[in-house]
Amino acid sequence: MYDFPDQRGHFGPYGGVFVSETLMFALEELKDIYAKYQHDPQFVAEFHSELKHFVGRPSPIYHARRWSEQIGGAQIYFKREDLNHTGAHKINNVIGQALLAKRMGKPRVIAETGAGQHGVATATICARFGLECIIYMGSVDVERQAQNIYRMKLLGATVVPVESGSKTLKDALNEAMRDWVTNVENTFYIIGTVAGPHPYPAMVRDFQSVIGIECITQMPEMTGRQPDYVMACVGGGSNAMGIFYPYINYPDVQLIGVEAAGDGLTTGRHAAALCAGTPGVLHGNRTYLIQDANGQIIETHSISAGLDYPGVGPEHAWLKDIKRATYTAVTDDDALAAFHDCCRIEGIIPALETSHAIAYACQLAKDLPKDKTILVNLSGRGDKDMHTVAQHTKVPLAPFTNKVS
Repeated sequence: MYDFPDQRGHFGPYGGVFVSETLMFALEELKDIYAKYQHDPQFVAEFHSELKHFVGRPSPIYHARRWSEQIGGAQIYFKREDLNHTGAHKINNVIGQALLAKRMGKPRVIAETGAGQHGVATATICARFGLECIIYMGSVDVERQAQNIYRMKLLGATVVPVESGSKTLKDALNEAMRDWVTNVENTFYIIGTVAGPHPYPAMVRDFQSVIGIECITQMPEMTGRQPDYVMACVGGGSNAMGIFYPYINYPDVQLIGVEAAGDGLTTGRHAAALCAGTPGVLHGNRTYLIQDANGQIIETHSISAGLDYPGVGPEHAWLKDIKRATYTAVTDDDALAAFHDCCRIEGIIPALETSHAIAYACQLAKDLPKDKTILVNLSGRGDKDMHTVAQHTKVPLAPFTNKVS
């Protein structure tokens, strides 16, 4: 029976707590509070009430029938997390952590974000609960996610552009950590992925596992059985762990994580820590990292801001080592192609992050018989990526007009 992490937050040799002494009290406090409320009936009931009435869960599963027919192989299904309030899976975890912040009496919330969806989700729930909200975001991501910046500000959040390092998600997380050290007494740090020091990797996984729990009921209702493959994109890895975790004890279900190969794994311009990285310590935990021989972090690249991170959640590192999950990578070009195909064939505009998983699902489906099923976690919608897609496909967005042709 799979039972990780251990009491010290380790997934085999990964995870743990590697932080400054000033944060140890805050992490111990959070660990104790989460242990207290994790199975508390009132807390659990409030969490699921918010998921139902505020988020709109359960999210449906959709059969990509036309695309499956065109491919001619396995049947592809989407878990529609893009239909959640705020447009992605991020809101599931944010609600859980915000409920803990309320119970801890912490009126100030901080968060980091790459693609902006975690920032939007955090700003949304802070508005819902009346909490102060500060979002750290790399200035490169600020430029490519302008729509989400505006959404955060509309919701009352303060957005802080980060100019250090590669000016992406890694650097936003660094700045958020510095803020937390300075304001730990009144501040709750909502980490958006299954990385960071214990208890974050397990806590975020648990809140996101509602995705896979729903699938275990929904897939037999649709197909008569569980899927042969469960697939998700992996940056930090929260959407993937959310759908993987409930399936870990189903040995006949293959788990596949899809990282960002960027311009290609051999070019050095990618964000595939599991496919091309080595173990090391970053942001409070030990995991696979993209680093040089001296342990210095190498700048990453992905067309998708949410996958543009040099590490990965420690549980993914462990699942890779024990061979319970396999990990592959998809290039920017293949993700873009899948993005366009999904739009035109299924009428669904996916996030660029999700497009990596969809691209690999289509590649895999071609070589499988028609009675096999692939379930892809469609982790978010692509509204936020319109300008990035337009820029990379050299197709400008048409100006708005109300004229009828």
